[in-house]
Amino acid sequence: MVGRMAAAMVVRFSDVKASDMKNELSRNPGLDIMRARVSDGILYIHKDDVPPFKKGGSIVRNSYFWAMNSISCRAYREKDWEFESEVWFALARMLNSFTESGYLGLRETQLEFEPDDEIPELLRSASTWL
Repeated sequence: MVGRMAAAMVVRFSDVKASDMKNELSRNPGLDIMRARVSDGILYIHKDDVPPFKKGGSIVRNSYFWAMNSISCRAYREKDWEFESEVWFALARMLNSFTESGYLGLRETQLEFEPDDEIPELLRSASTWL
């Protein structure tokens, strides 16, 4: 069941054109896509790329912060956020959902792995490389 759902997300998300992604990034050149890496079964999202919480800030962005924070196994300030493999399916689904809502851009909801990194199947639908 999980395999079918993940495959469906890849197909649906693959409709995003590379040109759309490039346009989104060019509008905000100082902001990159969330840098990510996997090591020993843990996904790390770079500390500078995780969603910030801002008191009195956007409800959508603060909800996004708390949603990401709630499924991470470690989300300390000034450290990379960590996500165990058990939550990768939920994380990918959440990232895709926030992307499709239109309230957050690709740079805030897509994981960027190094081109040589092997991307786990469950995270491909929410990453820059399929």
